[in-house]
Parts: sequence; structure tokens; C-alpha cells
Amino acid sequence: MAKLALLGGDPVRTKLFPAHNFIGKEEKQKVMEIMDNGVLSRYLGVWHEDFYGGDEVRAFEREWAADYQAKHGIAVNSCTSGLYAAVGAAGVGPGDEVIVSPYTMVASVTAAIAFNAVPVFADIDPDNFCLSPDSIRARITDRTKAIIVVHLFGHPADMDEIMEIARAHNITVIEDCAQAPCATYRGRPVGTLGHMGVFSLNYHKHIHSGEGGIVVTNDDRLADRLQLIRNHAEAVVTGREVDSLVNMVGFNFRMGELEAGIGRMQLGKSRQLVARRRENLAYFNRNLPTIPGLSIAPVAEYVEHSYYVAALKYDPEVAGLSRDMLIRALHAELPETEMRKGHGPLISGGYVKPIYLYPMFRQQTAYGDKGCPFRCPHYTGEVNYQAGICPEVERAHEATLISHEFMQPSMTTDDIDDVLKAFGKIADNIDILRNAG
Repeated sequence: MAKLALLGGDPVRTKLFPAHNFIGKEEKQKVMEIMDNGVLSRYLGVWHEDFYGGDEVRAFEREWAADYQAKHGIAVNSCTSGLYAAVGAAGVGPGDEVIVSPYTMVASVTAAIAFNAVPVFADIDPDNFCLSPDSIRARITDRTKAIIVVHLFGHPADMDEIMEIARAHNITVIEDCAQAPCATYRGRPVGTLGHMGVFSLNYHKHIHSGEGGIVVTNDDRLADRLQLIRNHAEAVVTGREVDSLVNMVGFNFRMGELEAGIGRMQLGKSRQLVARRRENLAYFNRNLPTIPGLSIAPVAEYVEHSYYVAALKYDPEVAGLSRDMLIRALHAELPETEMRKGHGPLISGGYVKPIYLYPMFRQQTAYGDKGCPFRCPHYTGEVNYQAGICPEVERAHEATLISHEFMQPSMTTDDIDDVLKAFGKIADNIDILRNAG
């Protein structure tokens, strides 16, 4: 029996895992083509044909919308910008509430605060880690203006039930699809299930342009408002008619031609790259050694998961071993990943700390020193951001969720075999590890 690296033995592997880097000759050729023509951006922040950007931006928007079976695509400089624009387009403002997930990147929550609305945290489904429809329903008030649904890790949320709730209360639904390109729900692409869907092209996502994002919608009015907010709306509305000045302050959320050109090339690779993630994870799951208390998180039969991150569920009482000790043992056996040095092996306990435990929410302070938007005169509700408000997310984060990225398209079966050997080594030494803990 090989001795655990955590206890002084040799690790399973020391060679770094290969980087997720699929920038190739197509992207390089497109960048040089754009550089040669000299047009790196072609927006004008006034009412003009070039208000909508240059040729690459418009082509990228058309191609993405077609790929996702949406009527409109609106390119932006980040998914964060896209979320802000979507909340603005929905007409959210002071005194409103937006139901959000506590288990996501914080921009999915601060998008509400950007328009002086108050985030209300609903709990997650313990199987897919997305917003629980029952918890959403319990948080609805007459102040609820929107719901930001995060398809966390690439597993679509239960959109049929969420949309039923939204229709009953006339609420706008914004899908945060940052981790879910190519995911589907009952055969339909994510992003087209709610009123607006926002995708990320950040450097560590499935596909990327360095930074960037795109919003899709089938609603003409929302598309128009998104385009206005993206590009200095307040300077544009004097040159054309708009049906409402609400949230027409406008920002510079514009994507440049280089990012759009790279995005077009990456879009063409996206299906293949996500298919590789699915194949890799299927191999991993089929061969995962048995460790007491460890199981594969279920995937609903009516969805296609895109696996930004893969989830394992863990019961420390059944295992007789803390999750922290298990993760420490795995980290000792495995190396980091190229281009991700400093992150440690790509497996961890939990995901992010529940967002309502961040200082902004505990102190209820965002704008100025008056406690806005949480305690501004326009807000008639009362929010609770104390520990315990979302027990499922706290349980997942503190004890039961293990997340990993050992399905990246760059990984070969030999790479995955080394990960599986690390799990197997721990399974063989579980009693020794329990005693060490």
C-alpha cells in the first residue's frame, strides 16, 4: 500500500496538468486581419449608424444569436457589464427587490445594487446548486422586480417552474449563463428560457476573448434598451425617440473589434470543447474509486450540463473523515495546472462563501454613508443577511460540496487516470487518514 503524500509518501503526480488554452491559428489570423485594417473599435456614443459598433461586433452578435436560437445578441465588454445592462433594461430601480443566488460570482448580485435595488437571497437546490423554485416563491413580495437565475457549474436551473412563478407575478427573469454555454434545458438553449440571458467570455470560461460577454433576448424592446445602456444612452436619446428614460443613464460597456473577432473564432469551437468536457467527466465518473460518503452530484435527465465545474457530494459523517482532510490529502497527491499556478490543484471543498456573508451585505452599505440601497427612503422592506437564512447553501459550502475541474478539454485520459489514482490511494488508506485526522 503506497503511503499518502500528506503523511510523507510520494505524490501520484508532480508534472503540471495541461492548460486549458484553445487560442489557435484561427484567432491569430483574425487578430492580424483586424490589426491590418486598423479598425479596433467603431462605436460612436451618439445616434448614428456606428452607434451599434463595427463589423466584427455586429457579425459576432448575429452568429451568437443564431447559434443560441435567439432573435438578438448584444456584445458587451464583460459578463458583469451584461448583467448590469440586463438589470437596467428590466427597469429595476430604487425600492425594488431582485431575487438572487447566494452561491455565485458576486456580480450576479451587485448588478441589482448598481441600480439601487436590494438583493434578496433565495436558497439553492441541494442537487444542482441552482436557485430553488420553492425558495424563490417564499421570497416574492410586491417589491420583487426581477430574478437573476444562475446556471451554476453549467447545470441549468429548473426554468419551467421559475418562469411560472415569474409570469404569475409579472417579474423579469435574467439568466446568468456565464458557466453554461451549450447547456440545454428540455432541448432549449440556456439564455433563451427567461427574458434575457448573459454569457461570459472571460479568460477561464469554456471559450473566451480575454474579457467579454454577450446578452441574448427575443424581446425587441429589451434588445433596444440593452444597446442603449451599453453605449452612453443619455447622449443618444436626444437623437432618437425612446419609450422610457428609466435607467437611460448609460455606460461604456462596449466590446472592441479584436475581442469580437476572437469571440467569433471561439464560438466555432464551443460545441466541440463542451463535448470534450462531457466525455472527460463521463470517463472520470465511470472510474471514480469508492470512498465512503462520496458520490457524484446528480444531473437532471432533461438537461445537458456543460461542466464549467463538476460537483461531488460528500457526507463527512458517513466517511468518518472531514472534507477538509480529504481535500488536503488530494492536494498533496496532485499538482497544479499550467497557466493556473498559485491556485493549487483544481479541486476544493465548496465553491464561494455565501455572498450574504460578505461585508457589504453584513454592514448593508453600498452607496455613500447612508446605507443605500438597503436603508434608503425609497425602500420599504427589510432584509436579513444573517448566517442561517439559506441553510442549503451553507451546508453545501461548509460540508457537503466538493467541486473540481478535472474534465477540462486539455486533459487526456492519462491525466484523468492520475487523478483517479489519487482518489484510489486515499480509498486504500482511508483508515490511516481517519486516524491522522
